[in-house]
Amino acid sequence: MSAPLLVALAGQPNCGKSTLFNMLTGARQHVANYPGVTVEKKTGFFTLEDHRVELVDLPGTYSLLSHSPEEQVARNFLCTAGPERVVVVCDATTLERNLVLVLQILEITSRVVVCVNLMDEAKRKGLSLDLSLLSRRLGIPVVGVTARKKGSLRRLEAVLSGNLPESVPVFVPYPPEIEGAVENIQQCLPDGTLPKRFLALKALEGDPTLLEDLGIPPEARQAAESARSTLTMTDGALTDALAAAPVRLAEGIARGVVHREKTPYSQLDRRIDR
Repeated sequence: MSAPLLVALAGQPNCGKSTLFNMLTGARQHVANYPGVTVEKKTGFFTLEDHRVELVDLPGTYSLLSHSPEEQVARNFLCTAGPERVVVVCDATTLERNLVLVLQILEITSRVVVCVNLMDEAKRKGLSLDLSLLSRRLGIPVVGVTARKKGSLRRLEAVLSGNLPESVPVFVPYPPEIEGAVENIQQCLPDGTLPKRFLALKALEGDPTLLEDLGIPPEARQAAESARSTLTMTDGALTDALAAAPVRLAEGIARGVVHREKTPYSQLDRRIDR
């Protein structure tokens, strides 16, 4: 029997990720802890056509830039486990904020599917989403679901069971000074499973533990140290710039994707009742 298709499930807290995990896997779940930390590891299995799927529910995290145990576990899994698919669950009612995590994950892997959840809640609030436009802007598949309704998951299951389209996903542009440093660091990195651009950004970020975990070689670390010493920005400004770039891009991508159709009846009723 062939190995299961490894799929990671990522998303920010309260986006409905756990509901989606439970709907897909049912009772076929195993809960443990990641080695060395108290962060819960949830693994489940389900079948898509002739494929057995191993679904790993990563800890909810707002970002991959911070250093909480949840963020470290999510980032390390994406970097080392090599999942064939990464489903990033987004809240349809707060799409722009959720896209920041999508963009950060795309720096690690292009095998991403965006699952926009809570579509029913968005409709109740008078919001409509142009998911085709969002897909074109991101360069990856985007599907809308209401996770607690099993029937709405068929499109997601179809995307997971097929081959992901050949496309070039969007990438986060950083200030020219940072881009120049990243280009120099990339030249010191050997070919590997992770994108050189992502590794160069992490080297420039300079977290010693992360550099060790990612196996970044000494020559690339030296290039990163040299690059940081020549930057006109302080370490704090560099950290801020690395965090701000995906936020700006998320704002641009979300613009025109979400439309407010009309005042939801529930809100209108509350206004009348006052």
